[in-house]
Amino acid sequence: MKMNNDVREAARRNGVYLYEIADALGKSEPTFNRWLRKEMTEEMKNKAFAAIEKIVEQRKGEDDVN
Repeated sequence: MKMNNDVREAARRNGVYLYEIADALGKSEPTFNRWLRKEMTEEMKNKAFAAIEKIVEQRKGEDDVN
């Protein structure tokens, strides 16, 4: 069973790539992927979920402009 399935599923459901979450958190993609290998703390998960929401909102804003 993969760790942090809730984070992975939220990203998948929203069409957000893991590298985008890493970038939003100011981390490299390999670092974020390493974090996903072990269960993250609630604080880190909340930051990841917030990053997903931010990315989704930014995309909506871009769609409104185009």
